[in-house]
Amino acid sequence: MLRLTDIKLPLDHDEQALELAILTKLNIDKSQLISFDLFKRGYDARNNKNIQLIYTLDVEVKDQTALLQQFERDPRVRVTPDMRYKFVAQAPTELKHRPVVVGLGPCGLFAALILAQMGFKPIVLERGKAVRERTKDTFGFWRKQPLNPESNVQFGEGGAGTFSDGKLYSQVKDRKHYGRKVLHEFVAAGAPEEIMYVSKPHIGTFKLVNMVEKMREQIIALGGEIRFSTRVEKLDLEGDQSNYKIKGLHLSGDEYLSCKQVILAVGHSARDTFASLYQQGVYIEAKPFSVGFRIEHEQSMIDQCRFGDNAGNPILGAADYKLVHHCKNGRTVYSFCMCPGGTVVAAASEPGRVVTNGMSQYSRHERNANSAIVVGITPEQDYPDHPLAGIELQRQLEELAFSAGGENYHAPAQLIGDFLVGKPSAQLGDVSPSYTPGVTLTDLSKVVPDYVTQAIREAIPAFDRQINGFAKADGLLTGVETRTSSPICIKRDENYQSINVQGLYPAGEGAGYAGGIWSAGIDGIRVAEAVALASQSQINETQ
Repeated sequence: MLRLTDIKLPLDHDEQALELAILTKLNIDKSQLISFDLFKRGYDARNNKNIQLIYTLDVEVKDQTALLQQFERDPRVRVTPDMRYKFVAQAPTELKHRPVVVGLGPCGLFAALILAQMGFKPIVLERGKAVRERTKDTFGFWRKQPLNPESNVQFGEGGAGTFSDGKLYSQVKDRKHYGRKVLHEFVAAGAPEEIMYVSKPHIGTFKLVNMVEKMREQIIALGGEIRFSTRVEKLDLEGDQSNYKIKGLHLSGDEYLSCKQVILAVGHSARDTFASLYQQGVYIEAKPFSVGFRIEHEQSMIDQCRFGDNAGNPILGAADYKLVHHCKNGRTVYSFCMCPGGTVVAAASEPGRVVTNGMSQYSRHERNANSAIVVGITPEQDYPDHPLAGIELQRQLEELAFSAGGENYHAPAQLIGDFLVGKPSAQLGDVSPSYTPGVTLTDLSKVVPDYVTQAIREAIPAFDRQINGFAKADGLLTGVETRTSSPICIKRDENYQSINVQGLYPAGEGAGYAGGIWSAGIDGIRVAEAVALASQSQINETQ
């Protein structure tokens, strides 16, 4: 088949327009066209009075060779690549050591699924609860019930991505098309078929809950084992710090699990695990991350600014945005995890600390749009160059937010207009806060470093020049956003193993190798393949 890219059509085109565009592009008549499939659909809304849909199509024609020769200089006409997933190994009938996956977020879920599909029958350890029990705990916390440190937005089956917009796109390089495998498995588990072709697919929390359960059931059906409420307390290592080997894991409840291969997919909030690894000598580096606030506007305003008279078109859906501003002081401020038609959620995982995040359902029909507006920070510039110093900075800011919110898990909030002029807010405007348990109006400059305040005060008016109304005085800022990415990186080699612990495979967001559901799933596949290939190599060596 041929893949045609950058086929542009009006937003309101009719059913025959795609076929006509193919015939026109290839300069063929209808008798030469056998069939075509939609691979990708996006849109260009830079001119909201003339929004265009942009298609990538896979086309079957009668004389493909001749057409390829005719368009050999046109990069928009190429052979459709083979994107089917191919397993790299198959487990032996008798497994001497089953691989262990620690964490059942997107990375751990896909690592376990791929291993199970190859016959390796993984053992999965998840410190939190199964996704439905965890959902009850999380929603309960939002309704002012006590925080469960082991079952919340951060911990439990499905990981932090379960309580998010369910975005399935990223800027990671994916030359082996692992992302298609992620999408295929999600569709098989109940995701809408459209995630296979829309340019910015998303799923939403309620659909994700059902999907995670079905994927777990597949892992178990293929011989895998899932253990909930099981925390890894310590690694059992042999050798010296330059060349450790995994012997087993010490688990909660004084349980010991012997193993040779461990995929560590613990997520970006497993702070106690990071501390334990560092104390044991696993090589860890501090890495940059970002901090800031959640910003809320009325979704109708964002739709109008982005789409104009086309706002409300079902193909376009709720409008999103992506904003970046480079400040005069060298800081970069950007929007992160934009949730159209969503809510700001309480994402704390430790007592006495407040953390915000964003979430949308599949419909994206809530009144407000929200995103994180964050400032990039680095260990060299902003905190001691110690592997765990970023975690301590996160905790300090979260404690300040807890105090400013009233020490009851309410979040500190401030109107945009008041924030820009440095005046504490006293009453809300048109934008109603979506954060539960609730917000306390205050001065947000008290909960972040001065350089964060200054950078965001400069950036918001700049963003207003791109989205008219972004600096609207009664828009709302809620703090504090600290879990944009992991503040540490567990360094690994070309075989995906820790550089100083043989058999330990750091993976996903927590280890510093992903950022979001899709990229975490891709990394889980990569690491699962590395484990399978290493196992196969060891088997071949003993034969």
